[in-house]
Amino acid sequence: MSTSAILLIFVGLFLAGGVYSFWKQKLPKGLVLLLALGSGMCLAAGVLRI
Repeated sequence: MSTSAILLIFVGLFLAGGVYSFWKQKLPKGLVLLLALGSGMCLAAGVLRI
């Protein structure tokens, strides 16, 4: 596994934790959606690099 793949997966999981936290705080849904899209893209890019 390359370093960039590990880094992208780590960032994606970090952002996913932010999505969960923001959702529980009832922050605006647009912000949560934007963060979720970023998380999904980081995770997908990391998995594709493996």
